Amino acid sequence: MNFKKMSVIVAAVMAFALVAGCSSSGGSSNKKVTLAYVAWDSEIASTYVVKEVLEQKLNYNVELMQVDAGPMWAGISDGSADAMVAAWLPTTHASYVTKYNGKYDDLGPNLEGTKIGLVVPKYMDVNSIEELTDVVGDTVDHTIIGIEPGAGLMMSTEKVMDEYKLRDKWTLLESSSAAMTKQLEKAYANKEPIVVTGWTPHWMFAKMDLKYLADPKNVYGGDEQIHTIARKGLKDDQPEAFAFLDQFNWTPDDMAAVMIKIQEGETPEAAAKAWVEQNADKVAAWIKA
Repeated sequence: MNFKKMSVIVAAVMAFALVAGCSSSGGSSNKKVTLAYVAWDSEIASTYVVKEVLEQKLNYNVELMQVDAGPMWAGISDGSADAMVAAWLPTTHASYVTKYNGKYDDLGPNLEGTKIGLVVPKYMDVNSIEELTDVVGDTVDHTIIGIEPGAGLMMSTEKVMDEYKLRDKWTLLESSSAAMTKQLEKAYANKEPIVVTGWTPHWMFAKMDLKYLADPKNVYGGDEQIHTIARKGLKDDQPEAFAFLDQFNWTPDDMAAVMIKIQEGETPEAAAKAWVEQNADKVAAWIKA
């Protein structure tokens, strides 16, 4: 057999093996999902757990798209992202629900009992937003430490500034989730006063003795849920991923366990992997469908 003929045969065998390999893997090359998320500690925890399950249990290739809340909702609605597990409803992300109504599929809550509001250390002698007087204001430079601009929590806090007539003297400082918690930890370590925008679940409540300021005007709303949102058509394009996302549901304690590990120095990947391994029964229920 001449060399040229042998080369043709070898190439044909390799091509066949490649096709057979793809077929035997269940078409994994086409199993791709893009998850959008915001860089909040809570959403980092949930998104990386979902990523771990999709990749290790369902053989998907997962791309993560970290954006602010507005682009996150826009990405799901225009199809540039497949899903998110980070929709705070009914209050925090209400403006996005109105803006993109009918352009996405709401798969329902994946976590119950969330809360947002203004948070202070318990050692501060203030218990309500109405008590943010000049006396308190002077101790914190009349500044509320916020997070990313465009976040639903920030939008609600802007309304709080108006409803409680804080606008004239107080400033809502745009920041980031990481910068906010860093300033909170520093102030708490020194027993200094500070007012921040906060939410539950969050590891900071496990690490520090904090309290929400009462909101008698109910601007922030009551307890909320975190929903899973998918793009239109995902159910048909990736039914296995859609079925898992539809079943994904956990508790604030579950989320806190992952958040604390990350806050203590583990990578999100490692923290998510450990949680998935330690909660095999719960994960099995998610992917049973």
